[in-house]
Amino acid sequence: MAPPSFRRSKGGPRIWIHAVSLGEVKVAASLWKALEQRLPQCFLFISTTTPHGRQMAEEMFGDAVPIAYAPLDFLGCVRKSLSHVRPQAMVFLETEIWPSWVAEARRRGIKIALVNGRISPRSIQGYLKLRPFFREVLRNFDAFSMILKEDAERIQAMGADPAKIEINGNAKYDLLAGAAEPQIEHQMRRLLNLGPQERVFVAGSTREGEEAMILDVYEKILQKFPHTLLIIVPRHIERTPAIGALLAKRGFSYQHLSRLKEGGERRQEKVVIVNVFGELFKIYSVGTLVFCGASLVPLGGQNPLEPAVWGKPVFYGPSMEDFLDAKALLEYEGGAVPVNGPGMLAEKALWFLEHPEALRALGDGARRAVLKNQDAAGRHARVIARLLEQGVRNDHRSRER
Repeated sequence: MAPPSFRRSKGGPRIWIHAVSLGEVKVAASLWKALEQRLPQCFLFISTTTPHGRQMAEEMFGDAVPIAYAPLDFLGCVRKSLSHVRPQAMVFLETEIWPSWVAEARRRGIKIALVNGRISPRSIQGYLKLRPFFREVLRNFDAFSMILKEDAERIQAMGADPAKIEINGNAKYDLLAGAAEPQIEHQMRRLLNLGPQERVFVAGSTREGEEAMILDVYEKILQKFPHTLLIIVPRHIERTPAIGALLAKRGFSYQHLSRLKEGGERRQEKVVIVNVFGELFKIYSVGTLVFCGASLVPLGGQNPLEPAVWGKPVFYGPSMEDFLDAKALLEYEGGAVPVNGPGMLAEKALWFLEHPEALRALGDGARRAVLKNQDAAGRHARVIARLLEQGVRNDHRSRER
């Protein structure tokens, strides 16, 4: 059954937002704030798919918004869930296209939107092979509020009606500007036992194969800047033992962040492996240089605006297909350094460490890029509000007949 707090809600439009995991939950939080300003009487219901998404949603929304796991995409499950929640608008985030769920919502007259929509270059070819199927599914949507022009073009190529497509930016970044609180940096500097002038090289969300390349870069940095700390934050913490083995093979001693957080150790080694969830954004606060992982291997990159909001210089490899909007923003403002491999990463990192004024200017450009991308959530919220208004007008016409 739906949570009691939601069942008792009345008076305002009921909006169900489906957010799969961590990234989509952040988008949902931005939308929530924007919708409360535009539709103060609205009631939101959030569904997630992954346990980590559910946990983050509970932390971000608390008791203010009911949260549940999404139904399986089978008619029986979907019908039961829709009957409990009874939304006027069904909002799917990013790339979530659930055929049975969408079809049943359409049959019930629920307004349906794909919001903060994105179709990656890596996935579009697979979608196009099934274009007749997706064209039928996409006919059920009332609006496509996409991130980039390229995303709009790809959803149209899949069969979406161009008259229903808008480009409104990435709401994922709206909460970032206010999240970079100075006390976080102070806490992390104490936790990591950092001196005021100590340099920190952060490798965030690294994937298999990248740690070896990062160590190649780090060895070159140490030759000129021997007191630099390396912090490795793997995308999947279950890879921590393999990374530890690699460090040991290369002759590096290291410590785990979990041990530092527990108070059992004081940071003394030159390498720290982050082996706990939810710390990467905080770690970025102390970075002198930041590398965004999944980009020196062909895996689409990671969010480069999270370090940028701290005013940190951002470096990434050639594979940034999943964050082209953020990449374009950063490069336009002079806040990022794209590199073609570990050799170029080492060369650029050393140059900027030797030119601190240029390093500061790079960080300033990164922060500026984040601030200029604000209020995408407001634009997406307008799309949802407009659909609800259309639904109210249609209901009035039906009753008049």
